[in-house]
Amino acid sequence: MTPKRMAGLGGATLALLAAVVQVHASGQALLASTLLAVGVLALWTYGSARTQAMRYLFPGVAAALVFVVFPMLYTMGMGFTNTSSRNLLSQAQARAVLLDERVPVPGSARAFTLHREGTALRVVLAGSPAWQSAPLPAAGGMVALAPLHGPPATPALPLREVVAQLPLLRSLLLHGPAQGPAQVTDPLPWRLAGLRAMHQARALYEPAADGSLRNHVTGIRYTANASTGYFTSAEGDTLAPGYRVGVGLAHYQRLFSDPRFREPFLGVLVWTVVFAALSVAGAAALGLTLAVLLNWPRLRGRGVYRLVLFLPYAVPGFISILVFKGLFNQNLGEINLILHGLFGIRPAWFSDPTLARVMLLLVNIWLGFPYMMVLCSGLVQSIPGDLYEASAVAGAGPWTNFRRITAPLIVRPLTPLLISALAFNFNNFVLVSLLTGGRPDQLDTTLPAGTTDILVSYTWRIAFQDTGQQFGLAAAISTVIFVIVALITLLQLRSTRLADRDT
Repeated sequence: MTPKRMAGLGGATLALLAAVVQVHASGQALLASTLLAVGVLALWTYGSARTQAMRYLFPGVAAALVFVVFPMLYTMGMGFTNTSSRNLLSQAQARAVLLDERVPVPGSARAFTLHREGTALRVVLAGSPAWQSAPLPAAGGMVALAPLHGPPATPALPLREVVAQLPLLRSLLLHGPAQGPAQVTDPLPWRLAGLRAMHQARALYEPAADGSLRNHVTGIRYTANASTGYFTSAEGDTLAPGYRVGVGLAHYQRLFSDPRFREPFLGVLVWTVVFAALSVAGAAALGLTLAVLLNWPRLRGRGVYRLVLFLPYAVPGFISILVFKGLFNQNLGEINLILHGLFGIRPAWFSDPTLARVMLLLVNIWLGFPYMMVLCSGLVQSIPGDLYEASAVAGAGPWTNFRRITAPLIVRPLTPLLISALAFNFNNFVLVSLLTGGRPDQLDTTLPAGTTDILVSYTWRIAFQDTGQQFGLAAAISTVIFVIVALITLLQLRSTRLADRDT
């Protein structure tokens, strides 16, 4: 290895170590580990003479590690914690936030005015005596106060200019002048209290030697609770924010053992499987039927029919979904207008659970059948015509041809694609989110769950729409989804190998 190349690898190694240390210091241990693994693999790949072929594969491997493996491990790890909107910080960070809380000192509020002297700004606190700050630094921070004898040198700025300086004023801590013979500086700085006043504030919580926090107003002591992730009093009161702690398999136990969580979860899981299976079966059946019909030699204008039937797949899915949402509107939708004119009924597609599920399936089949039609058309056209000619000589009809020739020859190559479509519909978040939003909601459930929710939309509601935003529980459900989809993928790979072996 040349000295120039060794120097380059040495510099890359130092840069990698510096980046890993920096990321780890920020509290992202898993990301630092992933970065270290990818970096070491890169150094070995491009530094060794025995990894020539690996150099072309490394970008894909690195992308898979960073964008697939790392998010998967991060999500799985979060499923073993109590992470939520109230438990996002570490214990040290939550403690620092609580210690930074301030309460105003009674009677300390003073009116203030802002003055400009040349390019500098000064704050003047009214009272007896009046105090004037040193020139304010552009970055804010600590600023000393001194007694003001007489009126300010310049007039006070109008309110609109005070408002313009709010970011600077919020960052100021104005320390009073030295007091007494010991020249002790006032320990309570002045802070912004409003557009026209400042006050002194003291810490709400005082740290104790045992790590607990004491509320100096009420005298209540709060200690860290490792099982809940909150600073808790003897009476059970908690302080927000909380902090992250490990909960082990608690989320999985809640999902599968607690009736309040198990019943809606299992209901959503069953509907997800039914929804994915019926969507694939309906789209495949309709697509195959149309493919066989469009392959009929005596049918005129087959190209036009193929083009028209392929349009639902060419139009962006979200546009079609929003169009169907308007068509199924109970009062103004064209579907209900037609049904009311013919049969005098107006089905409540969005409020009746059964009708909402039927609507979801109809729209999904409509969106999916063009893809199946194109696949089946290619498979049908690949069948040798001699087979159909021999069948015609034997006197077989169209149904016999389909049952004995067409179906057996296209089922095997189509099976992996059907399994892939099943995995896709298992996570078809866009359709549920845009069409029904998971509604109508289930009643008497601890977590938000809708009758049309599938697992991925159910997880979304728990993570981002529930009042608690329970990210840990949502991560546990995401892990369950991953396991199910992984099993479907393994089944797909196995069926693909079997199809290749048979052909």
